[in-house]
Amino acid sequence: MRLRIVGLVLVMFVIAVEAQAQIYAPGEEGTFSIIGRDPATGELGIAVQSKTIAVGSRVRGGKGGVAIFAHQSGSNPMYSEVGIQLLEAGMTPQQALDFMLRADEGRNQRQVSILDIQGRTATWTSPTISDWKGGKCGVNYCAQGNTLVGPETVDNMAKSFESSSGPLAERLLDALEAGERGGGDKRGMESAGLLILKPLTISGYGDKELDLRVDDSRNPFVELRRILNAVRVGDLRSEATRKMTAKDFKGALEAAMKACDKSPEIDANYVTLAQVYLGMNQKADALTAVRKAVELNPSNKNQLPLNKAFEPLAKDPEFLKIVGK
Repeated sequence: MRLRIVGLVLVMFVIAVEAQAQIYAPGEEGTFSIIGRDPATGELGIAVQSKTIAVGSRVRGGKGGVAIFAHQSGSNPMYSEVGIQLLEAGMTPQQALDFMLRADEGRNQRQVSILDIQGRTATWTSPTISDWKGGKCGVNYCAQGNTLVGPETVDNMAKSFESSSGPLAERLLDALEAGERGGGDKRGMESAGLLILKPLTISGYGDKELDLRVDDSRNPFVELRRILNAVRVGDLRSEATRKMTAKDFKGALEAAMKACDKSPEIDANYVTLAQVYLGMNQKADALTAVRKAVELNPSNKNQLPLNKAFEPLAKDPEFLKIVGK
């Protein structure tokens, strides 16, 4: 039965590769990336950068709880889509990669790496894609790149991941930035992406814990870091709200203030802080936070009076002055 499934997958793969041949032209993508696994959380992820537009739309793939894939240079999403089926049919990453490469007439355009949920890896770098090219797999990661200034890019990514700890997203982005410091894409920078997969993350459906992209930027690293930071700040606001609901106002205040310290430019942080202060009956501090939220985003003048959390201030002269009522 398993052989029959694998046979059907092979037929699908050959057809798909032929259909995609004109879409994914060779030699267009100089790319470096790192795929990684966090065995403690069950997360799998990839961070990638390239001097091409929207690289994150093409070279990333995988399935939470199964595997993560990088397919670059002449990228083709069939490697991840069919690769998942092969792994779920019982193949190892190396068996699946060998199987797909044999079926792919365009294999000499490819650079492909696979990391599965068990930590097993497989990687392929065609000898004919643009120099410098190469890759390295270690415990819970594979780092790879092509059209690079030199091997230092891959070496730096590997060293960074091996020596880091903490959330997988931050570790992968740190490694990607280390790769850029090692030279990176010899043509420069343009786009980047960060994808974190975890089984059934959204109410029992979906596997994308994070899916962040910078499609066109002079420095996609700075922008991707800013977006990830905004996500973490949003997590802090959610934590503050949960703790307010549980009447843990000390914990809520700590989370809200951390959000303000981490991203002082985000008005929503001060809206949450004001709500916490109101819950603590600290009206003066709440009004200070409201004033900051309006300063950062004047649209709050219209929204805050409609927010039930601010009903205690509905008739307060200072609040009405701040919101222009």
